[in-house]
Amino acid sequence: MIAPKTPNLDYSRLVQKSRNLAPSTSVPNFRLAIVSDAASQQFVPLLRTLFHENGVNVEIYEGAFDAIELEVLNPSSGLYAFRPDAIVLANCTQALRDRYYQAGAEGFAELSRQRTVRLWNAIQTYCSGRIVQFNFPLPYDREFGHYSLKVPQSLYASVAWLNAAMAAAAREHANVLICDVESIASSVGRRQWFDDRLWYMAKAFCRLDHLPEVAQAVVEILLSARGRIVKCVILDLDNTLWGGVVGDDGANGIVVGAHGDGEAFYHFQHFLRSLQRRGILLAVCSKNDMRNAVAPFLENPNMVLKREDITVFVANWQNKADNIRAIRDTLEIGFESMVFLDDNPFERNLVRQFLPDVIVPEMPEDPADYVRTICGLNLFETASFSAEDVARGQLYRQEAERRELQSSFSSIDEFLQSLDMQVELAEFTKPRIPRIAQLIQRSNQFNLTTRRHNEAECEKMMLDHEQFVPLCASLSDRLGDHGLISIVILRRNGRELAITDWLMSCRVLKRGVEQFLMNRVAEIATHEGFKTITGEYRPTAKNGMVKDFFAQFGFEVAAEDDQGTRWRLETSAYHPKATYVRESKVEAQWTAIQ
Repeated sequence: MIAPKTPNLDYSRLVQKSRNLAPSTSVPNFRLAIVSDAASQQFVPLLRTLFHENGVNVEIYEGAFDAIELEVLNPSSGLYAFRPDAIVLANCTQALRDRYYQAGAEGFAELSRQRTVRLWNAIQTYCSGRIVQFNFPLPYDREFGHYSLKVPQSLYASVAWLNAAMAAAAREHANVLICDVESIASSVGRRQWFDDRLWYMAKAFCRLDHLPEVAQAVVEILLSARGRIVKCVILDLDNTLWGGVVGDDGANGIVVGAHGDGEAFYHFQHFLRSLQRRGILLAVCSKNDMRNAVAPFLENPNMVLKREDITVFVANWQNKADNIRAIRDTLEIGFESMVFLDDNPFERNLVRQFLPDVIVPEMPEDPADYVRTICGLNLFETASFSAEDVARGQLYRQEAERRELQSSFSSIDEFLQSLDMQVELAEFTKPRIPRIAQLIQRSNQFNLTTRRHNEAECEKMMLDHEQFVPLCASLSDRLGDHGLISIVILRRNGRELAITDWLMSCRVLKRGVEQFLMNRVAEIATHEGFKTITGEYRPTAKNGMVKDFFAQFGFEVAAEDDQGTRWRLETSAYHPKATYVRESKVEAQWTAIQ
């Protein structure tokens, strides 16, 4: 889910609201193309409304009915002239079924897979937009009954195989995301999903009252690809993470376990731990004495979650809104990327009132429904997954150690010097592209232009050695590895070296990394004979902290308008900045100045 409140997915409401949307006078900040072998007239208004309700000014290109190949395989088509940021390939089971009957069963599934991959390759050749590919709800018509899955040429088996084959192929195409329409149809029920009369009359690929769920899925996928994701789940304890009150029942008297009354909480903790393992941070916000609150994590053998799984642990008797503010300050993430789970409606309403950006789902009374309810809201949509996601909790725990260590030094300089910080600076490489694109999509605060380059665009810059110097920086110190923490993209433009993108993880601010990187940028400019270095700042609602970033390095304002500020510096006028960061000599690879 991508908004603090559960979206109202009533078909009539969404269509009516789309008719009343005033035409936007601003430049659209997202360009979306839809090509489909079903009618899209009922689908597009839903997308417009849902994007609008999520604060996105979208412009939509609607391809002609059942003209996917004509649009995708023609580089001069209206699709590519539109220059979309994303393209939705909205295939439907009914059209696939018709092709199956016409082409014959033999080899149909493999030919369909090849057709799909051919379309992806064509799109990636002619534009850099992200691709959202619909998979296929399994058909209800099974000519062999339950034996259909044992007959590979049957329609039912062909669709099932094709879905799995497309998912496997998408793993090799970083720019392709699967919209799992099959899972939506299965949750609804195929008897309720398909409407053959509506297909014959209007070529609608499902009953209209279910169409908003598909539109919502597309919006969620694309917004997560643009960096709008949940980063942290904040948990209450008593009667949320376990049954009972730990202050009364004791660490071993609470209700949690693999069997009996505690099984629902046991299942819930397993689900939370799976989120933690994929990179979602877990925090505790409990009205409790700290000793009592921590005890079950340390002493109760039935607990799935352990103390080390919790990145920030807050237990006191203050109000939960203030405690969540403290958690936010510790993690340095936005409220909109936090989910608060609490069984108490008073606490939920208090957080909603004072922290309206925090996502606060309604929790069911029965803990057996916790996981079902949360999964039904699709709170944790993502468009990427990397090894650094797995290590994120450890990174934040190491950061807590650094903050504790800092308090033992008399000055910040002594503390920074003690860390023995090393930066590995390298140009983009193919294995790193997924993590690079992920950081670009997710960074909001220290991000000078907030351009959202996807994996395909990053790879093109990596290969264009004549024009671009795309740099990525990883940081480590004596307490651990921060991983990839910064992206700086340089573009050669005549006698000018332009800093087109600069973003950094807020976890490493004010440690000298910015100074280290700017020193290196100046060295590149000097080595390659560039007379000037230029930079750009484009304001957003979240990146005000870097408004004057270039000024600290001696840049002067060259131009300024509503779109932002352009900065300029004579290369010869740059004075290197002092920093306690040094470059890793073992891993450093910097082809730009070799």
